[in-house]
Amino acid sequence: MSNFERLHPALQHHIVNSLGWRELRPFQDAVISPVIDGQHLIVLAPTAGGKTEAAFFPVLSRILSESWTGLSVLYLCPIKALLNNLDTRLQRYCRLVGRTSALWHGDVKSAARTKILRELPDCLLTTPESLEVMLVSPNVDARRMFAGIRVVIVDEIHAFAGDDRGWHLLSVLERISKLAGREVQRLGLSATVGNPETLCDWLAGTCRGPRHVFRPPPSAAAVAAPEVQLDYVGSLQNAAIVVSRLHRGEKRLVFVDSRARAEQLAAELGRLQVTNFVTHSSLSHEQRQQAEEAFAAREDCVIVATSVLELGIDVGNLDRVIQIDSPATVSSFLQRMGRTGRRSGTTRNCLFLATSDESLVQAAALLSLWETGHVEPIEPPPLPLHVLAQQLMALTLQESGIGRGEWFNWIQRVPGFAELPREYVTEMVDWMLKQGILWEEAGILALGREGESSYGRRNFLELFSVFMSPPLFSILHGRQELGYVDEMTFLGKQPGPRVLLLGGRAWQVNHIDWQRRTAWVEATDSIGRTRWKGGGQ
Repeated sequence: MSNFERLHPALQHHIVNSLGWRELRPFQDAVISPVIDGQHLIVLAPTAGGKTEAAFFPVLSRILSESWTGLSVLYLCPIKALLNNLDTRLQRYCRLVGRTSALWHGDVKSAARTKILRELPDCLLTTPESLEVMLVSPNVDARRMFAGIRVVIVDEIHAFAGDDRGWHLLSVLERISKLAGREVQRLGLSATVGNPETLCDWLAGTCRGPRHVFRPPPSAAAVAAPEVQLDYVGSLQNAAIVVSRLHRGEKRLVFVDSRARAEQLAAELGRLQVTNFVTHSSLSHEQRQQAEEAFAAREDCVIVATSVLELGIDVGNLDRVIQIDSPATVSSFLQRMGRTGRRSGTTRNCLFLATSDESLVQAAALLSLWETGHVEPIEPPPLPLHVLAQQLMALTLQESGIGRGEWFNWIQRVPGFAELPREYVTEMVDWMLKQGILWEEAGILALGREGESSYGRRNFLELFSVFMSPPLFSILHGRQELGYVDEMTFLGKQPGPRVLLLGGRAWQVNHIDWQRRTAWVEATDSIGRTRWKGGGQ
């Protein structure tokens, strides 16, 4: 029996007849058997190589063949934009075989969430932070909701594993596995990682099932040498001129590694009469979606983006990737270059435009590393005691109080916690009790007065966020929310009206409500500037 023949007959039929696929890609076909056999996997494949289908089709086949009911599959992504992008595809695949998929994150309306709770889908697309909220929410019966979980698919897993969100992800998965009462199959998807075996062990943790790293054989497109160039242009204004004059008639994606410089470049391109769009994390969801959809539907245009478009979001067939200065890692470079060369007869490509001597040297060094085949290893942060403390507080909410001798059992299989000396854990709990963050009675731990005071605002929202963003001002044009800027944008003396850049356009500030952290603006032809903390290398 071939791998494809192991799929449920109904799914085989719809892949060939409804989707019109003559065959799966070789690596997609090869992944079928280990997924159906229940292995924990890391699946490596280039950007847009079909990793989603490689993992999801055999999982969907298991849903049918093994007659799973209720919520049985979690599909996790690091960013909401990627979830939104995948939602339509997974819904279609599920509908073809009479199953359902749904989306849950912070931007999903309460009515849609209520519908999910009333009638659980077979697959739920979400983030680890949203899973945490479900686990502790009094409006969610977590034991009922997660009792049937069998498989977790983690997309762009490298984006989690290298920082605190990775430990948080594994902690939430352990808690869900405990509620389900079974070992949950874990599938991780990634395009570029230097140490996949280590990443596979990190994801599977102390799970007893077999684990494996799957590397697809190189395709002809991947073997073809990519077109990579490095040029010195000296300034962002000169970079805009080069972008405006090169590759006319083609669709170009330009990466800039800060929001402020992305806005500046988009404004410069606009002045040069180049049709362009801009997208980054501080634009409103509606603004990002409009820009990405407009770009995907057009030719002869430019989209200027930060790393938000590095992670697999579909913006159509690209002709060119242009990198202003240099990304921080070879892995990021490979992700970005991998957005090109998807169509038959096209080649992966990337043009570096260095705006300073320092960035020229950094880009040259990065390309030198790339030519040697180097890709950075993923190294989870050591001693994640702060994440452990956050998990303890979350468990007190989830269980409405939890035994001092019991709470650690929920998450002790997480590798980062299993390696901690037990005296560290005891000292942490003692300190939290002494500070009033926790309260203990008859061996039961609950949030103390200080814990309620520090983390209880906005329904414990801050407790569920592993990363805290600096407070931002909301920018409104009438009733339309454009996005968010740092308060630094409004500080300091400035002659005349204050003008900011957002969405590649200039906006004059008419009124600022400092208490509500809101500013109202109107369009202007003046030159503006916007600032955000961080974002630079």
